[in-house]
Amino acid sequence: MKKIIFRKFLYDCSIFFLISLFATSIIIWVFQAVNYLDIIIEDGRDYIVYLNYTLLNFPKIISKILPFAFFFSFSYVIAKYELNNELIIFWNFGVSKITFVNLFLIFSILLLFFQIILTAFIVPNSQTLARSIVRTAEYNFVDHFIKIKKFNAAVNDLTIYTESKDKSGVYNNIYIKKNTNDKNFQIIYAKKGIIKNENNAKLELFDGENTTVVNGKITSFSFSKSEFNLSSFKTNIILVKKTQEHKTTELIECINSLTLEKKNIEEVKKRVRNCEIKNLDNIISEIFKRLIIPLYLPSLMLVALLLIIHSKEKINYSKHRFKIFLIGLIVIIFSELTLRFVNNSLNTNLIIILFPILLVLILYNYFLFKFRVRNIS
Repeated sequence: MKKIIFRKFLYDCSIFFLISLFATSIIIWVFQAVNYLDIIIEDGRDYIVYLNYTLLNFPKIISKILPFAFFFSFSYVIAKYELNNELIIFWNFGVSKITFVNLFLIFSILLLFFQIILTAFIVPNSQTLARSIVRTAEYNFVDHFIKIKKFNAAVNDLTIYTESKDKSGVYNNIYIKKNTNDKNFQIIYAKKGIIKNENNAKLELFDGENTTVVNGKITSFSFSKSEFNLSSFKTNIILVKKTQEHKTTELIECINSLTLEKKNIEEVKKRVRNCEIKNLDNIISEIFKRLIIPLYLPSLMLVALLLIIHSKEKINYSKHRFKIFLIGLIVIIFSELTLRFVNNSLNTNLIIILFPILLVLILYNYFLFKFRVRNIS
């Protein structure tokens, strides 16, 4: 009978947790997906690229939402069971409260390993794949890159404007500015223009003027027909592999090369682009985000289980629930704030690593103390 009621309670908590996690993640994903529309609207990407890119960002959203959804779900279900007098069933069947705590502490440790797998392996791989999709995707200059009555600077060092486009695909009154550097640039104006070769993205211009400024000297000439090659320009979207997109093993190898071995750094840099001393704090912070922050999940579970210490019959039980919810939020916020203190100091990092473990030990000993006192009384 004990197994049945435990299974029922764990089932209710897990279902509510999964619903909360995915519902919240989907809402956030939808808002982000709207922002990612720039990939196809401003940069001329294909809709399939946009869809794949947004979907591959979903694991990252889940990893961010999971701690809050976990704490909120379990604290809500525990409070609901207490208010409906359903927790009494456990105590009436001889289940001790410390046994109850132990079971859900074990469950939180299992979830901890899942969170580490998610943050350390799944999320970096999905981010890398998303970036590679954008990096390798072709531009769709036609209908996307050249916009009517709008200055489009979606690629580096190039701005294009056109007044209108007729049914035959001819652009009217085209303005193009190409920057060579801060002082040198080229401005082209043409009455008409048409995409000559969509594969190579060549814009054929008619009846215009080309003005070039080099070292303060202005050169200008008119033309009846000219071609402007668009395929050599690159997108403004950051395509370089970021620190958070590298594999966990690569980042650990980088830290090891910079701090311990202090050799083979150039070889490691070929795999980890930002493997430098000046970026060491960011790399260590990324490792802590993946491997250390999930260690707060057991403490969040123990905070939620504080609800079983007092019954609903106690005066100010609602205030007790509010305090516990507030403590849980503080733990979640604090876990994220600790990343700001991560640096290349071994002592500081060791304290940050030990803190979630110490928090679990303090909370668990608090349970032992409270339940032992009650048994004695």
